[in-house]
Amino acid sequence: MRAWLNGDLLADPTQGSVAVTDHGFTVGDGVFEAVKTLAGTPFALTRHLDRLERSAAGLGLPAPDLDDVRRGVEAVTGDAPIGRLRITYSAGPHPMGSGRGGGPPTLVVAWSAIDVAPAETTVVTVPWTRNEHGATAGLKTTSYADNVIALAHAVERGGSEAIFANTAGHLCEGTGTNVFYVVDGELRTPTLASGCLAGVTRALVIEWCGAHEVDEPLADVLDRASEAFLVSTTRDVQAISRWDDRDLPSPGPVTARCAGTWRAREAESMEP
Repeated sequence: MRAWLNGDLLADPTQGSVAVTDHGFTVGDGVFEAVKTLAGTPFALTRHLDRLERSAAGLGLPAPDLDDVRRGVEAVTGDAPIGRLRITYSAGPHPMGSGRGGGPPTLVVAWSAIDVAPAETTVVTVPWTRNEHGATAGLKTTSYADNVIALAHAVERGGSEAIFANTAGHLCEGTGTNVFYVVDGELRTPTLASGCLAGVTRALVIEWCGAHEVDEPLADVLDRASEAFLVSTTRDVQAISRWDDRDLPSPGPVTARCAGTWRAREAESMEP
Protein backbone atom coordinates (compact mmCIF):
# COMPACT_ATOMS: atom_id res chain seq x y z
CA MET A 1 0.00 0.00 0.00
CA ARG A 2 1.13 3.56 -0.73
CA ALA A 3 -0.41 6.83 0.47
CA TRP A 4 -0.09 10.56 -0.21
CA LEU A 5 -1.47 13.07 2.28
CA ASN A 6 -1.85 16.79 1.60
CA GLY A 7 1.06 16.85 -0.83
CA ASP A 8 3.44 14.46 0.93
CA LEU A 9 4.19 10.85 0.05
CA LEU A 10 4.14 8.91 3.30
CA ALA A 11 7.09 6.69 4.12
CA ASP A 12 4.71 4.53 6.16
CA PRO A 13 1.09 4.78 4.95
CA THR A 14 -0.18 3.56 8.31
CA GLN A 15 1.37 6.56 10.08
CA GLY A 16 -0.31 9.46 8.28
CA SER A 17 -1.59 12.22 10.56
CA VAL A 18 -5.07 13.69 10.14
CA ALA A 19 -6.43 16.16 12.68
CA VAL A 20 -8.80 14.67 15.25
CA THR A 21 -11.14 17.58 14.43
CA ASP A 22 -11.20 16.74 10.71
CA HIS A 23 -14.85 16.84 9.63
CA GLY A 24 -14.32 13.77 7.49
CA PHE A 25 -13.42 11.87 10.67
CA THR A 26 -15.91 13.41 13.10
CA VAL A 27 -19.07 13.64 10.96
CA GLY A 28 -18.29 12.01 7.60
CA ASP A 29 -18.10 15.38 5.84
CA GLY A 30 -16.18 14.27 2.79
CA VAL A 31 -16.30 12.65 -0.63
CA PHE A 32 -14.24 9.97 -2.32
CA GLU A 33 -13.53 8.04 -5.48
CA ALA A 34 -12.31 4.49 -6.03
CA VAL A 35 -10.41 4.08 -9.30
CA LYS A 36 -9.16 0.84 -10.83
CA THR A 37 -5.59 0.69 -12.11
CA LEU A 38 -4.38 -1.75 -14.75
CA ALA A 39 -0.61 -2.33 -14.96
CA GLY A 40 -0.04 1.02 -13.26
CA THR A 41 -2.49 3.12 -15.29
CA PRO A 42 -5.76 4.44 -13.83
CA PHE A 43 -8.89 3.54 -15.79
CA ALA A 44 -11.39 6.33 -16.57
CA LEU A 45 -9.62 8.72 -14.19
CA THR A 46 -11.09 11.83 -15.83
CA ARG A 47 -14.64 10.54 -15.35
CA HIS A 48 -13.88 9.78 -11.70
CA LEU A 49 -12.40 13.23 -11.10
CA ASP A 50 -15.43 14.85 -12.73
CA ARG A 51 -17.63 12.99 -10.25
CA LEU A 52 -15.34 13.94 -7.36
CA GLU A 53 -15.94 17.58 -8.29
CA ARG A 54 -19.72 17.04 -8.49
CA SER A 55 -19.84 15.27 -5.14
CA ALA A 56 -17.76 18.01 -3.48
CA ALA A 57 -20.05 20.68 -4.91
CA GLY A 58 -23.07 18.74 -3.68
CA LEU A 59 -21.68 18.82 -0.13
CA GLY A 60 -20.74 22.49 -0.42
CA LEU A 61 -17.01 21.78 -0.21
CA PRO A 62 -14.43 23.92 -2.04
CA ALA A 63 -13.59 22.53 -5.46
CA PRO A 64 -10.67 20.09 -5.22
CA ASP A 65 -7.48 20.98 -7.06
CA LEU A 66 -7.53 18.25 -9.69
CA ASP A 67 -3.92 18.87 -10.68
CA ASP A 68 -3.00 18.20 -7.06
CA VAL A 69 -5.09 15.03 -7.09
CA ARG A 70 -3.33 13.83 -10.25
CA ARG A 71 0.05 14.45 -8.61
CA GLY A 72 -1.04 12.28 -5.73
CA VAL A 73 -2.22 9.58 -8.14
CA GLU A 74 1.13 9.58 -9.92
CA ALA A 75 3.00 9.45 -6.60
CA VAL A 76 1.28 6.35 -5.24
CA THR A 77 0.20 4.18 -8.17
CA GLY A 78 2.08 0.89 -8.42
CA ASP A 79 2.48 -1.37 -11.43
CA ALA A 80 0.58 -4.43 -10.19
CA PRO A 81 -1.69 -6.06 -12.81
CA ILE A 82 -4.73 -4.66 -11.03
CA GLY A 83 -4.97 -2.15 -8.19
CA ARG A 84 -7.32 0.32 -6.54
CA LEU A 85 -6.82 4.01 -5.95
CA ARG A 86 -8.79 5.64 -3.16
CA ILE A 87 -9.06 9.44 -3.42
CA THR A 88 -10.55 10.95 -0.26
CA TYR A 89 -11.34 14.66 0.03
CA SER A 90 -12.78 15.96 3.29
CA ALA A 91 -13.81 19.33 4.70
CA GLY A 92 -10.72 19.34 6.91
CA PRO A 93 -10.40 20.54 10.54
CA HIS A 94 -13.52 22.24 11.92
CA PRO A 95 -15.13 22.81 15.31
CA MET A 96 -16.75 19.83 16.99
CA GLY A 97 -20.30 19.29 15.78
CA SER A 98 -21.94 19.61 12.39
CA GLY A 99 -21.08 23.25 11.69
CA ARG A 100 -18.11 24.10 9.54
CA GLY A 101 -15.51 26.65 10.56
CA GLY A 102 -13.33 27.28 7.54
CA GLY A 103 -10.52 24.77 7.93
CA PRO A 104 -8.52 23.81 4.83
CA PRO A 105 -9.67 20.58 3.13
CA THR A 106 -7.80 17.32 3.57
CA LEU A 107 -6.75 15.29 0.53
CA VAL A 108 -5.57 11.70 0.70
CA VAL A 109 -4.67 9.47 -2.24
CA ALA A 110 -3.91 5.83 -1.47
CA TRP A 111 -3.26 2.78 -3.65
CA SER A 112 -3.01 -0.96 -3.12
CA ALA A 113 -2.93 -4.04 -5.31
CA ILE A 114 -6.15 -6.08 -5.39
CA ASP A 115 -7.35 -9.41 -6.73
CA VAL A 116 -9.56 -9.76 -9.80
CA ALA A 117 -13.21 -10.00 -8.76
CA PRO A 118 -14.96 -13.36 -9.21
CA ALA A 119 -17.06 -13.75 -12.37
CA GLU A 120 -20.25 -14.25 -10.35
CA THR A 121 -21.66 -13.50 -6.92
CA THR A 122 -24.72 -13.68 -4.69
CA VAL A 123 -26.71 -10.74 -3.35
CA VAL A 124 -29.19 -10.15 -0.55
CA THR A 125 -31.99 -7.60 -0.41
CA VAL A 126 -31.82 -5.64 2.84
CA PRO A 127 -34.75 -4.27 4.88
CA TRP A 128 -33.46 -0.69 4.83
CA THR A 129 -34.06 1.86 2.08
CA ARG A 130 -32.19 4.56 0.20
CA ASN A 131 -33.74 8.02 0.49
CA GLU A 132 -33.87 9.26 -3.07
CA HIS A 133 -34.97 12.69 -1.78
CA GLY A 134 -32.12 13.10 0.75
CA ALA A 135 -29.52 15.85 0.63
CA THR A 136 -26.74 13.40 -0.27
CA ALA A 137 -28.69 11.24 -2.74
CA GLY A 138 -26.48 10.38 -5.68
CA LEU A 139 -23.31 11.79 -4.07
CA LYS A 140 -20.29 9.60 -3.30
CA THR A 141 -19.70 10.68 0.28
CA THR A 142 -17.66 9.16 3.09
CA SER A 143 -20.82 8.71 5.20
CA TYR A 144 -20.94 4.94 4.73
CA ALA A 145 -22.46 3.66 7.96
CA ASP A 146 -25.66 2.55 6.19
CA ASN A 147 -23.57 0.57 3.73
CA VAL A 148 -21.47 -1.05 6.46
CA ILE A 149 -24.60 -2.25 8.28
CA ALA A 150 -26.28 -3.44 5.08
CA LEU A 151 -23.24 -5.29 3.81
CA ALA A 152 -22.74 -7.05 7.14
CA HIS A 153 -26.40 -8.12 6.96
CA ALA A 154 -25.85 -9.54 3.48
CA VAL A 155 -22.60 -11.32 4.37
CA GLU A 156 -24.28 -13.00 7.36
CA ARG A 157 -26.77 -14.45 4.84
CA GLY A 158 -24.19 -15.63 2.35
CA GLY A 159 -24.08 -12.64 0.01
CA SER A 160 -21.21 -10.45 -1.13
CA GLU A 161 -23.41 -7.41 -1.76
CA ALA A 162 -26.54 -5.86 -0.30
CA ILE A 163 -29.32 -4.52 -2.53
CA PHE A 164 -31.43 -1.51 -1.54
CA ALA A 165 -34.86 -0.38 -2.60
CA ASN A 166 -35.64 3.32 -2.29
CA THR A 167 -38.49 4.86 -0.29
CA ALA A 168 -40.87 4.26 -3.21
CA GLY A 169 -40.07 0.55 -3.12
CA HIS A 170 -38.21 0.68 -6.42
CA LEU A 171 -34.91 -1.06 -7.05
CA CYS A 172 -32.10 1.38 -6.29
CA GLU A 173 -28.51 0.07 -5.94
CA GLY A 174 -26.02 -1.95 -3.92
CA THR A 175 -23.68 -0.61 -1.25
CA GLY A 176 -20.98 0.02 -3.83
CA THR A 177 -22.53 -1.19 -7.05
CA ASN A 178 -25.17 -0.45 -9.66
CA VAL A 179 -27.60 -3.17 -10.70
CA PHE A 180 -28.60 -4.26 -14.21
CA TYR A 181 -31.23 -6.89 -15.00
CA VAL A 182 -33.05 -8.41 -17.97
CA VAL A 183 -36.81 -8.60 -18.50
CA ASP A 184 -38.21 -10.07 -21.73
CA GLY A 185 -34.77 -9.79 -23.32
CA GLU A 186 -34.40 -6.08 -22.49
CA LEU A 187 -31.47 -4.84 -20.42
CA ARG A 188 -32.65 -2.46 -17.69
CA THR A 189 -31.19 -0.42 -14.84
CA PRO A 190 -32.68 2.12 -12.39
CA THR A 191 -32.65 5.80 -13.35
CA LEU A 192 -30.57 8.29 -11.41
CA ALA A 193 -33.85 9.65 -10.01
CA SER A 194 -34.05 6.43 -7.99
CA GLY A 195 -31.29 7.84 -5.78
CA CYS A 196 -28.60 5.49 -7.04
CA LEU A 197 -25.05 6.66 -7.56
CA ALA A 198 -24.12 7.84 -11.05
CA GLY A 199 -21.58 5.06 -11.37
CA VAL A 200 -18.75 5.44 -13.85
CA THR A 201 -19.04 1.77 -14.82
CA ARG A 202 -22.83 2.16 -15.00
CA ALA A 203 -22.52 5.00 -17.50
CA LEU A 204 -20.06 3.07 -19.65
CA VAL A 205 -22.21 -0.08 -19.69
CA ILE A 206 -25.22 1.98 -20.76
CA GLU A 207 -23.12 3.62 -23.49
CA TRP A 208 -21.42 0.44 -24.70
CA CYS A 209 -24.15 -2.15 -24.22
CA GLY A 210 -27.39 -0.19 -24.28
CA ALA A 211 -29.85 -0.33 -21.39
CA HIS A 212 -33.30 1.02 -20.74
CA GLU A 213 -33.29 3.25 -17.64
CA VAL A 214 -36.50 2.60 -15.73
CA ASP A 215 -37.68 2.62 -12.13
CA GLU A 216 -39.61 -0.50 -11.17
CA PRO A 217 -40.72 -2.02 -7.87
CA LEU A 218 -38.00 -4.23 -6.47
CA ALA A 219 -40.55 -7.01 -5.95
CA ASP A 220 -41.38 -6.96 -9.68
CA VAL A 221 -37.69 -7.09 -10.60
CA LEU A 222 -37.17 -10.10 -8.36
CA ASP A 223 -40.20 -11.81 -9.87
CA ARG A 224 -39.57 -11.04 -13.55
CA ALA A 225 -35.82 -10.75 -14.10
CA SER A 226 -34.37 -13.62 -16.14
CA GLU A 227 -30.78 -12.60 -15.32
CA ALA A 228 -29.00 -9.79 -13.50
CA PHE A 229 -25.53 -8.42 -12.85
CA LEU A 230 -23.65 -5.91 -10.75
CA VAL A 231 -21.28 -3.27 -12.07
CA SER A 232 -18.65 -1.26 -10.23
CA THR A 233 -15.11 0.01 -10.59
CA THR A 234 -13.52 -3.18 -9.27
CA ARG A 235 -16.23 -5.73 -10.19
CA ASP A 236 -16.65 -4.60 -13.82
CA VAL A 237 -19.60 -6.73 -15.03
CA GLN A 238 -20.29 -9.43 -12.43
CA ALA A 239 -23.11 -11.94 -12.90
CA ILE A 240 -25.57 -12.49 -10.05
CA SER A 241 -25.97 -16.23 -9.54
CA ARG A 242 -28.36 -15.99 -6.60
CA TRP A 243 -30.56 -13.13 -5.41
CA ASP A 244 -32.12 -13.85 -2.02
CA ASP A 245 -33.67 -17.31 -2.49
CA ARG A 246 -33.75 -17.21 -6.29
CA ASP A 247 -31.10 -18.79 -8.53
CA LEU A 248 -30.26 -16.98 -11.77
CA PRO A 249 -28.20 -17.97 -14.83
CA SER A 250 -24.60 -16.92 -14.25
CA PRO A 251 -23.93 -15.60 -16.68
CA GLY A 252 -27.10 -15.31 -18.68
CA PRO A 253 -26.74 -14.52 -22.40
CA VAL A 254 -27.15 -10.76 -22.02
CA THR A 255 -24.76 -10.66 -19.08
CA ALA A 256 -22.18 -12.64 -21.05
CA ARG A 257 -22.53 -10.26 -23.99
CA CYS A 258 -22.09 -7.22 -21.75
CA ALA A 259 -19.06 -8.74 -20.01
CA GLY A 260 -17.46 -9.48 -23.38
CA THR A 261 -18.19 -5.98 -24.63
CA TRP A 262 -16.72 -4.52 -21.46
CA ARG A 263 -13.47 -6.44 -21.84
CA ALA A 264 -13.11 -5.43 -25.47
CA ARG A 265 -13.90 -1.75 -24.95
CA GLU A 266 -11.81 -1.44 -21.80
CA ALA A 267 -8.79 -2.67 -23.76
CA GLU A 268 -9.23 0.10 -26.34
CA SER A 269 -8.65 3.09 -24.07
CA MET A 270 -7.82 3.89 -20.45
CA GLU A 271 -9.72 7.19 -20.76
CA PRO A 272 -13.08 6.24 -22.28
